[in-house]
Amino acid sequence: MNRPFLSKISLIAGLGGLLYGYDMGIIAAAMVFLRTSFHLSTEAQSWVVSSVLVGAMAGALTGGALADGLGRRPTLMAGGVFFIAGSMLAMLAPNVATIIVARALLGIAVGLNSVTAPIYVSELAPPQSRGMLVGLYQFTLTCGIALADLAGYWLAPAENWRLMFGLGAIPALLFLLLVFGVPESPRWLLAHGHDSEAVAILESYAGTSGARAILEDLRAGLRTVVERRWSALFAPAARRGLVIAVGFTVLQQVTGINTIIYYGPRIFALAGVASSQSAIFATFVIAVMNVLATVVALVLVDRIGRKPLLYWGVGGMTASLFLLSFAFHAKDALGASLGLVAAGCLSLYIVCFACSMGPIAWILVAEVFPLRLRSRGAAAATLGSGLSNFLVSLTFLSLIETAGNSLTFAVYGAFCVLTLLFVHYIVPETKGRELESISSSPAVTRHNVS
Repeated sequence: MNRPFLSKISLIAGLGGLLYGYDMGIIAAAMVFLRTSFHLSTEAQSWVVSSVLVGAMAGALTGGALADGLGRRPTLMAGGVFFIAGSMLAMLAPNVATIIVARALLGIAVGLNSVTAPIYVSELAPPQSRGMLVGLYQFTLTCGIALADLAGYWLAPAENWRLMFGLGAIPALLFLLLVFGVPESPRWLLAHGHDSEAVAILESYAGTSGARAILEDLRAGLRTVVERRWSALFAPAARRGLVIAVGFTVLQQVTGINTIIYYGPRIFALAGVASSQSAIFATFVIAVMNVLATVVALVLVDRIGRKPLLYWGVGGMTASLFLLSFAFHAKDALGASLGLVAAGCLSLYIVCFACSMGPIAWILVAEVFPLRLRSRGAAAATLGSGLSNFLVSLTFLSLIETAGNSLTFAVYGAFCVLTLLFVHYIVPETKGRELESISSSPAVTRHNVS
């Protein structure tokens, strides 16, 4: 295999993750100044944060159809266009309603790319390195979050939230230009009768003999026509994959990850960090740890497997959230040290998440469906992720105000316990297996607890 070629494909497609991460992360710093510039209520703040998720659900619903009908590559290009439009509109917004619309456009881009990028990479990657290459999407997502927090810290003294949003157009333009230089997925080309183009692409990175072997596997998997009906996801042969993909991406959200991404400075303020710039910087440090831990996950995911990483990672998330809940409960006794305890708990949480649920969720989405349902399945998982993310983000501030800090983080900890049970009883081990064999084996059609 031509590894430099495959890495280039994965990195270019993974820039969609960087854009997703930037637009997720930048709202944390921008909101510090938006809420005073426009005198936003708690409800208005929640909608500014959550509107991107409404767009993401719309993008997910249409992304599967576009990826199947037009191709993986054109769908990625459409995502790049929406990223540029949303970033520029947010920068120039005269009022909060325009910002909500701009964030929704960014969400459409997120939905399109979240559906398409992991599939695109998985369809080009060899099985022995597929986990690492698909996981690059999550790695670039974490880099985008870190870049957003760095931009927020840099622009915080000037309170320039407009430039915070506008800077997102730069990597979006780079992404759009780079996508022009990547090929279409050979699997998609074969499914649509473009055999000669598919062969040429396969030979460019697998050689003549390697391309011939891959072609045999692809043609075997293409004997069934790509399914365009959503109802097909509920057929017995696909139902287990749907439960795994949608269930796991929903759990990824309800364990609280995006409350830290979206509201990191607010959480540090609750813990006693008074300066806005200091709270944004603390969030940036957390984001850097997210990037570094994701690198560890990419190195290990194809060596030790998906499930061992999930057991360790989700276990650490559980411990950190319950410890944070206890710290807020005992805040009077902790006094000024509460900020340090909160930073330690959030650091442990983000490291454990990045080593496990972060990249593995999207690896599983790209693996557990047969080709004929892969785009529809990824769209369903992205829709489930977006809906649960929307509900968590919309209710976080209200939950903090009504239930209190301690109970809020205990609730997220309880969802981590549920996730551990889900991993043990439902999630299969897919390390090193061919895509077609995963979706057709008893490990997915029934369940595998190995």
